[in-house]
Amino acid sequence: MKRIINIIVRSMIIVLFVVIASSYKNIVEHKTYSSNINKNVNLSTMALKLDEFKENDIYSAKDTFTGDLTGYVFNCPLCNGHLGCLYNYDITDGKTYYDDEVYGRVKIVASSTNLACGTIIRFESSRVSSDPVYAIVLDRGVRGNALDLLSPNLDYALTLGRSIITYDVLREGWGKTN
Repeated sequence: MKRIINIIVRSMIIVLFVVIASSYKNIVEHKTYSSNINKNVNLSTMALKLDEFKENDIYSAKDTFTGDLTGYVFNCPLCNGHLGCLYNYDITDGKTYYDDEVYGRVKIVASSTNLACGTIIRFESSRVSSDPVYAIVLDRGVRGNALDLLSPNLDYALTLGRSIITYDVLREGWGKTN
């Protein structure tokens, strides 16, 4: 009987040894190694890289303003039918868009000198469109942060009325995307 107990104990020790050895093998097999010598993450560098991506994104806001939005037509009483920033650009035919090299077809707005000529802005107004509106500053004649949207006719301009909007500056002046 002593011999049988001895065999059972030895068998249990062998089984226990095999179970422990196989568990250790599974742990070692799942371990991954990195060949990267520098294991630290430089958060400052990562933040600068994210800023660089944002600056290169032509649709990220460089600045944000709040102001009044109104509408005007090319032949309003104080208008001369020419744009303050592009005097020779013909708008007397009712054209209210400008084809920008980077942003494509955008609406024309008048602003104060707070925004440089050629500045691209984006705003939302249900009176103008259900989608975000992209516009370029090509005219002058308003004060502060207000914008005046060039309209195809007087009825449309009057329909716009006056509303307060928040708008993003996407490009500051001609050709400055960052």
